[in-house]
Amino acid sequence: MELKNYETVFILTPLLNETQMQETVEKFRQVLKENSADIIHEENWGLRKLAYPIQKKSTGFYHLIEFKAPSTVIDVLELAYRRDEKVVRFLTTALDKHAVAYNERRRKGEFKSQAKKEEVKA
Repeated sequence: MELKNYETVFILTPLLNETQMQETVEKFRQVLKENSADIIHEENWGLRKLAYPIQKKSTGFYHLIEFKAPSTVIDVLELAYRRDEKVVRFLTTALDKHAVAYNERRRKGEFKSQAKKEEVKA
């Protein structure tokens, strides 16, 4: 089965403490690993303000996981998201070759260094 590149972002309820948040993230990592997904990159964006209230909450813990997996994994992962009451929102997208190249450049820090160069010139 062909592996495709995916990126998933999920928002956890702000009522969790740090260890509960880490345990929840680890649970979703395990779902991916059990279904033969390769986790490429992971980012914890921390507690952020939501654009609009969701379930009467105005903040949430954001987490991003970039992975390679067969397409059957997505249904399993999103079912796990729906079953977990700690997840406020989630979004999983398939990445095309341009998005994969962009993510690789972003991980290497190319965009941060360009922004710093522009600040120095100004």
